[in-house]
Amino acid sequence: MRTLLRRSALAAAAALAPALAVPADAPPPMIGFTADGARAQAVLEARFDQGLDAREMRAWLERLSSEPNHIGAPHDRANAEFMLAQFRAWGWDAQIETFSVLYPTPKRVSLEMVAPRHVRATLHEPPIAGDRSSAKTAGALPPYNVYGADGDVTGELVYVNYGMPDDYRELARHNVSVKGRIVIARYGAGWRGLKPKLAYEHGAIGCLIYSDPRDDGYGAADTYPAGAGRPAEGLQRGSVADMPIYSGDPLTPGIGATRDAPRLPLSEAKTLLKIPVLPISYQDARPLLEALGGPRAPAGWRGGLPITYHLGAGPARVHLAIQSDWSQKEIYDVVARLAGSVYPDQWVLRGNHHDGWVFGADDPLSGNVALMAEMKAIGALAATGWRPKRTLVYASWDGEEAGLLGSTEWVETHAAELAEKAVAYVNSDSNTRGFLEAGGSHSLQRLVNQVSAGVTDPLQPASVLARARAVAIVGGSRGSEHTAEERRIARELLDGGDLPLDPLGSGSDFTPFLQHAGIASLNLGFGGLQPGGVYHSIYDSFDHYVKVEDGDLHYGVALAEVAGHVMLRLADADLVPLRTQDFAAAVGHYVDELDQLVVHARDEAEANHRLLDERVYELAASVVDPVGPPARQPAVPFLNLAPLHNAATTLAASARAFDAAFAATTAEPARLTPARAAAVNAALARAERALLGEPGLPGRPWYRHMIYAPGLYTGYGAKTLPAVREAIEERHFDEVPAAVTMTAAAIDGYRHALDAATAALR
Repeated sequence: MRTLLRRSALAAAAALAPALAVPADAPPPMIGFTADGARAQAVLEARFDQGLDAREMRAWLERLSSEPNHIGAPHDRANAEFMLAQFRAWGWDAQIETFSVLYPTPKRVSLEMVAPRHVRATLHEPPIAGDRSSAKTAGALPPYNVYGADGDVTGELVYVNYGMPDDYRELARHNVSVKGRIVIARYGAGWRGLKPKLAYEHGAIGCLIYSDPRDDGYGAADTYPAGAGRPAEGLQRGSVADMPIYSGDPLTPGIGATRDAPRLPLSEAKTLLKIPVLPISYQDARPLLEALGGPRAPAGWRGGLPITYHLGAGPARVHLAIQSDWSQKEIYDVVARLAGSVYPDQWVLRGNHHDGWVFGADDPLSGNVALMAEMKAIGALAATGWRPKRTLVYASWDGEEAGLLGSTEWVETHAAELAEKAVAYVNSDSNTRGFLEAGGSHSLQRLVNQVSAGVTDPLQPASVLARARAVAIVGGSRGSEHTAEERRIARELLDGGDLPLDPLGSGSDFTPFLQHAGIASLNLGFGGLQPGGVYHSIYDSFDHYVKVEDGDLHYGVALAEVAGHVMLRLADADLVPLRTQDFAAAVGHYVDELDQLVVHARDEAEANHRLLDERVYELAASVVDPVGPPARQPAVPFLNLAPLHNAATTLAASARAFDAAFAATTAEPARLTPARAAAVNAALARAERALLGEPGLPGRPWYRHMIYAPGLYTGYGAKTLPAVREAIEERHFDEVPAAVTMTAAAIDGYRHALDAATAALR
């Protein structure tokens, strides 16, 4: 889930970073701490940093990624048992929690073009000289997309670009249908599982997904082993479960997948796909695309292969066959606790997954070894007699790659306990050289800014915050090539504002914590310098990682410092370190965006109607590449968003009052009695839970958060105020009033809990 930064911004960002750095003699402030508490915490964090060892992390990474470690692989379980022994040796109360999940694996996979000539796809990634792991794939699964349907289908081929909703609208303008045909889509622009889902909804019988070299191959970087680009034979495995409906085991939505849990029949599992789908390399894709006829693809659809891209249908015909073993497999979550000395029933949680598609050195083990380093350093602190005030819960999840299985099943199993005890969840995933990328609940924004201001970048004489700010400023300072949102953020940063957190969609283990259980969450990592060209391939190996990504694990240490300091402050702060004005400002901004969305939708519809009525599209049509007019859009009615504006305005006032009382209390330690602190922290936990709406988002009630959700048609990408936003975007205008009411009620519920916390402080 990396945010790829524009390389043109990097040199300027590096030049800006020292000027934006926090002076070395100015220790960052600490929200939630008294002055004495902040001084003690700074000493504690310095001792923590001394316990982080990059060479040890490198050795763990090599061991954990030495063999294929997918679900069901012997090495996956061996890794879990190795970590369990380490966690216990470091003083943690640790155990493995096992779940039984549906995990289909392929028994037979084949792809061939049967017309206009015969070509059999290799579906194979050969070893690369100098990469020891790439030849050790005897225990690996063949390339496939988990949770796609079995099938044996033959049909004409249609190229659908990225296979997103707008692409199908464009195909209709070219009079190309996918009904009864097999589509080929390139990776990118949205969650991979949406590509076969949308293909099925438009009548396709099968789906191929390939990695175009323009996106992450030689069009983006030198290919591995020379650089980070995807080699010609490389392909991207991955899940195609319909995770925007729910994450976790497809057969046990909403309940933990214990061995005796009730399960849905396969036919009733909503996240299983209806057509077969297969990932292929751009080497295997090229002859298929070369054989396509029909209209030339639009300019924006043309990738990096040295061919003319056509849409089809045909004359290329392909035969796709997939047969799978649909059995249950066990997954192994390694969960460790360090009991709190003052508030043992308040939990601060931290997670990273340990399963990979093959070796998984970058995704996920680069982040997992940072988590391990944090645990060892915290264990060393505990061995000297220190104890966190709140209980620390660290977990290395299994089954993330298939659909966030380990984290989701754990959250669903422990839902009642988490509702009572969880304070926050901090997630990481893959990690490499680059810039700090932070997303999450905006009430934690000030905490992240303060922590990252105190962590020095491994390659620059500046803090990791200064470099991240510099990149955001440069990224929003180049005129029309950047979005209005990027330009707004750049202006606010130049005026001294905090680095904003990205809203969270999905794609990693924060999803069940934030969007199902209502726990304030963060997702942290470093990256952005180069494409993920070995993502989900056999080449995501230890040798690749140390050659191309972060050979000395210096950014692994940086991640451990940022995440570890966040965890220690969440655990030890006198008051849970939230700044609610940041959350209120984000909500206000999202409501304003809805206003702009309605105006844009209305302007777009009116322009659409005028151009159709005046036959502009017909007059502008090309005789070389004829394109028909778009469909007529529905008119946009008046939409009453006033309840959202009212809720956002009153929330802003309550947040100002709370933050003022919060600051006054930590400035006068005598006011902060244990009873008062307990009341305030309990009210803050209730505030986060209040953002869950009942019965959940329309059509997908597992997702209950009214502020952040993955988009129904973006997957990874976040939709803010999702019930309202998606009703407008999908032109379901009759659903807007109910969505507005439900969302405003959630915002008001947060405000009421905040007012209770303010009263407790006063």
